[in-house]
Amino acid sequence: MGFKCGIVGLPNVGKSTLFNALTQTAAAQAANYPFCTIEPNVGEVAVPDPRLFKLAASAKSANVVPTRLTFVDIAGLVRGASKGEGLGNQFLAHIREVDAIAYVLRCFEDDDITHVEGKIDPTADADTVETELMLADLESLEKRISPLEKRAATGDKEAKLQVALMQKALDLLRDGKPARQADIDKEEISDWKALNLLTSKPVLFVANVDEGAATTGNAYSKTVEERAKAEGAKCVIISAQIESELVVLDAEERDEYLKELGLEEPGLDRLINEGYELLHLITYFTCGPKETRAWTVREGTKAPQAAGVIHTDFERGFIRAETIAYDDHISLGGEVAAKEAGKMRLEGKEYVVHDGDVMLFRFNA
Repeated sequence: MGFKCGIVGLPNVGKSTLFNALTQTAAAQAANYPFCTIEPNVGEVAVPDPRLFKLAASAKSANVVPTRLTFVDIAGLVRGASKGEGLGNQFLAHIREVDAIAYVLRCFEDDDITHVEGKIDPTADADTVETELMLADLESLEKRISPLEKRAATGDKEAKLQVALMQKALDLLRDGKPARQADIDKEEISDWKALNLLTSKPVLFVANVDEGAATTGNAYSKTVEERAKAEGAKCVIISAQIESELVVLDAEERDEYLKELGLEEPGLDRLINEGYELLHLITYFTCGPKETRAWTVREGTKAPQAAGVIHTDFERGFIRAETIAYDDHISLGGEVAAKEAGKMRLEGKEYVVHDGDVMLFRFNA
């Protein structure tokens, strides 16, 4: 399943440096000038999960396969992007393709790296990015709503629903608020997502600090944390420069470097996990001698659909899922012991998968 998190921000805030570190490649240029990233760069990263390796050790698996999350590095937005400034239209189109957005905000000073706005102010940068996204949404909705209103006036029920949803978004946008603040009923969610609004996507704030502020943050990052808290969003403090240095070290060197810096784990691990949570994703496992693998599904996914992530035949011919909770699997010493202890459950088509479930699917071919 292709879950994508876009990395967005003004030019020269460290987006491409962060992306390079995320994907452990130099695929995205990190140059000191606007628009160095002309096309979005896409990279898949493994989601760090220590449970995977504990299960593999218990099952003596020959291979270990983590689940993955896709990050898209989108070229820097500038003021006026919604009107085509810079490479605005192209960038905004790329943002529409992602499921969630990480706002990378510059929280460091460096005279050698120019700031497109001429000053360091991360919350103002966030405002610039969000304003351009809101203006793009506003323009899109105002173009689309008029013909729908005409259809709604004739009694078209589907058109009436679309107009009502669009009006919810328009009211917020005209008030200078993103569409994600709209109060949407459960039965409206599918149609709401179909509007494909830039500002309806969940947001994660990433405060990119200098090396000295990686453990505690700084005055700039504190303003970002306050904003995230006010919006009910998450904030990750990270030093893209440190992360770019960590990826070229072996495991022992990396652990030693983290220890010297006073960090418990790479910032990238926190960023990936926060992105995973932002998309409301969970992990279930398949486990055996040949392979232990992690699989990604959305929260609320039922067993047949979870099986379909492995292969469509599994969903089509689903019979049941033999399920063991992760904690039981580990504490009891594996599948056989868990079954003997009565901890293996037979779950049917209505079972909602839980994070950490270890599953074996039975199906008709």
